Amino acid sequence: MDPTTAKTEKLRVTFQPKEVTTRVPSGTTLFHAAAWIGQPVESTCGGRGTCGKCRVRILEGTSPVTPADISHLGAEELADGWRLSCQAEVRGDMTVHVPRLLSTPKTAMFGVGRQVLLDPNVHKIHLKLPEPDLHDQRSDFKRLRDALLEEGFAMSADLPALRALPKALRAADWDFTAVLCGEALLAVEPGDTTREAFGIAFDLGTTTVVGTLLDLNTGEARGVASTLNAQAVHGGDVLSRISHTMSRREGLEELQRMAGLSINSIIERLTGEAGVPLDRLYEITVAGNSTMLHLLMGIDPEPISVTPFTPAVDHGLSVPASDIGLAIHPRGRAYLFPDIGAYVGGDIVAGLLATALPRGDRMRLFVDVGTNGEIALGSEARTVCTAAPAGPAFEGAEISCGMRATTGAIEGVRIGEDGVTLQTIDDAPPVGLCGSGLIDAVAELYKRGLMDATGRMRGAEEMAGRLPASLASRLVTLGGVRAFVLATPEETGGKPVLFSQKDVRQLQFAKGSIAAGIRVLMNVMGVAPDDLQEVMLAGAFGSYIHPDSARIIGLVPAVPLGRIRAVGNAAGEGAKIALLSYREREAAEAMPSRVEYVELSGRPDFNDIFMGVLGFPPLASLP
Repeated sequence: MDPTTAKTEKLRVTFQPKEVTTRVPSGTTLFHAAAWIGQPVESTCGGRGTCGKCRVRILEGTSPVTPADISHLGAEELADGWRLSCQAEVRGDMTVHVPRLLSTPKTAMFGVGRQVLLDPNVHKIHLKLPEPDLHDQRSDFKRLRDALLEEGFAMSADLPALRALPKALRAADWDFTAVLCGEALLAVEPGDTTREAFGIAFDLGTTTVVGTLLDLNTGEARGVASTLNAQAVHGGDVLSRISHTMSRREGLEELQRMAGLSINSIIERLTGEAGVPLDRLYEITVAGNSTMLHLLMGIDPEPISVTPFTPAVDHGLSVPASDIGLAIHPRGRAYLFPDIGAYVGGDIVAGLLATALPRGDRMRLFVDVGTNGEIALGSEARTVCTAAPAGPAFEGAEISCGMRATTGAIEGVRIGEDGVTLQTIDDAPPVGLCGSGLIDAVAELYKRGLMDATGRMRGAEEMAGRLPASLASRLVTLGGVRAFVLATPEETGGKPVLFSQKDVRQLQFAKGSIAAGIRVLMNVMGVAPDDLQEVMLAGAFGSYIHPDSARIIGLVPAVPLGRIRAVGNAAGEGAKIALLSYREREAAEAMPSRVEYVELSGRPDFNDIFMGVLGFPPLASLP
């Protein structure tokens, strides 16, 4: 059977009394099926089979009895169809009854209007235990493990935790708080410290690193900080970073250290400003593309850059933070998102988690615009994704007056009868043109007839008598190349900001790659623009693109303007969700099995599609 076809074969699960239905791959537990569709199920152990609270009654379908079922359910309950949802696997269509929750769960709003159950992977349990005596000579480990099992938590302890355990229990006089990350014992803290539990969610971008400090008890954000990725000195894109690891013996070690420095600088700043001790920072989540996560872990990324683009690891990982040089609690953990494909990495998995695109019933398009444009299209029935190499134009590189989105960058352009209106970052005098301004400039020139549908700029002689003097004077030719003056020397206080014919071509190649990737996915899914109920522009850059300009140049399909939505830093939002909800983290883990990856380089139709979308769509065709 073709593996792509196999991914689409899903089984129906209906949850009563809400009468909500989802479709899941065979082998999915009922607990994870419920989490996928947002159906709350009682649990304190996160679906690990230890608390016994996630019981449901199977009304249609079957599930064999497991040892965990026998431990937590009576014989009559088992005979009546009751099972632990975290143990019951879906092997056919099923209907199950979910009991009403015993208490109202804590929730927080994250992502794109998503209400998320607060269920972090870090748990703090306050205990008061009797001291050992001649009548109870259980080991310290067993004494603690048994007490935690009574509370519904399984526990394991590595050698460092075992070394610290005897003194910690006795120093606390057996009145202490056990700190678990999953099942792993991180610490034993004297007294009741349950209110002090923190984590940081990171978006490890190629250019920028963003971290959000979160209170794991309340979901409250206690601070946000960002910094430039220190690796940028060795290249602005992932291929440059990979090349650095190949050209220098110590290159990989350098880039790993720089990734750690960038993250640690944010940790130090956030904990310092919020007054949070590092030993109360137990877990971090990191969303990033495959290359960034390989470099953070010190894993050779070279195979990602060459056919067949194979990463060393693509599943989600929970690793000791200290192993990758991150300064949180000495035994704290770092969770790294899984990948879907070599160039559709953990940042896109986090973005899909935040937007819930593969979990809804609407046909939606997700586009993260950047040097590498990642695209996903679909709904719960089927979702496909791909990566399109757009090049550095959207970052302002290879543009005559291009620059990064910093102070003085032109981020918005409007061309009217009376002249040009510019919007600059920090309202500073214009210095150059960043990505969103680039898209605006092309769209405005095309809309005003200063450029034709092929991207050819019209010269002053061609437009003679058809333009007001305020615009005609901005049409210039320099070295035989036509250009438009966006900002005059009087406006900049120095050199003019020009937008040239060569810049248009750079933009066309960048947008053409992404538009072609979108078209390929639409062909795979058999959908037309009218079928798209929402187009989401993600990433810092996507947040600043004017939706109408994106339509005009053909970057996104010609859908009604109201269907195009900027969703901001979706990767960062997904990282927050995974930090605050282990159930949602499990949904992220399921993404690679539910989302099909389409490799553009292996498609014979890609070049023809690419050539067909280099130009701009007729203005009259826009809805």
